[in-house]
Amino acid sequence: MIVDSNTVMGLLSALIYPAATTNTTASGVGVNYTYPLEAIAAAIAIAGGLIGTGMAQQGIGASGMGIFAEKPEKFGQVLIFFVIPETLWIIGLVLGIVLLKGVL
Repeated sequence: MIVDSNTVMGLLSALIYPAATTNTTASGVGVNYTYPLEAIAAAIAIAGGLIGTGMAQQGIGASGMGIFAEKPEKFGQVLIFFVIPETLWIIGLVLGIVLLKGVL
């Protein structure tokens, strides 16, 4: 992907002057950068959900494999416990979309 200097300067000016509207046409798509802090907040919400899911599944996966190695019949129960933290990234994604759409 080739980024020209006009696109970079448009993004930087949108971050410095959030009240100003910059219409940048990258690949023929008009982009409106009115509130860049909302995009940063959405990225933090989504990243927080993904990091939280990874941290939760780290311990569950390690202990689950230990249980599964000794008792293979517990696979279904271990799988359920491993999938439960997936709701964290779903909540983060929904919150990020809500922030980007400006619903709240």
